[in-house]
Amino acid sequence: QCTYVEIEQAERTHAVVLSRPAWLWGAEMGANEHGVCVGNEGVWTREPVGEDEALLGMDLVRLGLERGGSAREALEVMVALLERYGQGGSCKEEPVPFVYHNTFLLADRAEAWVLETAGRYWAAQRIPEGSRNISNQLSIGREITAEHAGLRQRARSQGWWSGDGDFSFAEVFSLPHQPPRMEAAKARYRAGKDLLRRHAGHITAETLMGILRDKGSGICVDSEGFRTAGSMVSVLPRDPALPCVHFFTATPDPSRSVFKPFVFVAGVKPTPQVTSPTFRDDPAKRVPRFQSAVDRRHELYRRHQAALELMERDQERGQKLLETLRNLEQQGLEGMNALLEGTVTPCPEELADLFFDCVEAEMKFYT
Repeated sequence: QCTYVEIEQAERTHAVVLSRPAWLWGAEMGANEHGVCVGNEGVWTREPVGEDEALLGMDLVRLGLERGGSAREALEVMVALLERYGQGGSCKEEPVPFVYHNTFLLADRAEAWVLETAGRYWAAQRIPEGSRNISNQLSIGREITAEHAGLRQRARSQGWWSGDGDFSFAEVFSLPHQPPRMEAAKARYRAGKDLLRRHAGHITAETLMGILRDKGSGICVDSEGFRTAGSMVSVLPRDPALPCVHFFTATPDPSRSVFKPFVFVAGVKPTPQVTSPTFRDDPAKRVPRFQSAVDRRHELYRRHQAALELMERDQERGQKLLETLRNLEQQGLEGMNALLEGTVTPCPEELADLFFDCVEAEMKFYT
């Protein structure tokens, strides 16, 4: 059972760690036990968005992680389900539908992909080296590695492409007049590209955390009615003997949040402090949906929000708290760097408790 529709079950699924809006089944980003990572962004294309309930792009993120043992396999799972079930339904917990199509970043230890969709149609680009970013707009041009079998025929039948010359997915399927929210996406996309280029050849987890915290570019959004909801950075070593390390904030606005490390090991300790409450008569599951609101904030989120109010009220105390949180993050980064360099070998029990312990430490600073 996905957010809105039921699909056939897989015989076996992989362990996953997810960062997701609490009301839905899927996820905005996450990783699985094989070091596969997937994240999504909303886009608007020439294909009409479907208000009819189908798979959400966020459902596809989770399905790719649960059923794909590599980035390529996750991509194959996602496009097969997209073609079969379509994408549609509201992506926001509000009575007025908010609907979009999706672009995805997929990566594992060996390779990375960008997957972009327009309705049931899609194009994918394999990224052999360097860096790549996405930001609420189609970005695959002529460098298409794989595509929907009927993609070009669809473009010709709609009069979007003559059939002559090179085929650019972004040029053909992007809207001729973008919605206002897409204009800001262009600047974010360019800024992300520039920031990654600036660090080319020496990009670290800290580099990416810094980029995700960049407010000037609009990558870190902190405005009325909308705030970057959660952030994730993963380190995927090519050496299979080394573990993949996934850093999650589990709280909004990364500029005021702590990236905490998570490693897949047997017996990972559950972290109820970052698990949102469930509701027996959930307004997201009752039709018509979203007729009432419930408080889905988990315990860390509540304490983080209270600390945020303190930071805004008392700047001096707020600055001290931020420095303390940055020190906590730095300890986690140093410990994980030592693990990845092979200079320390923590016991499996330590790694199983790692994320829980980091969350507990952060919560103590908020009280």
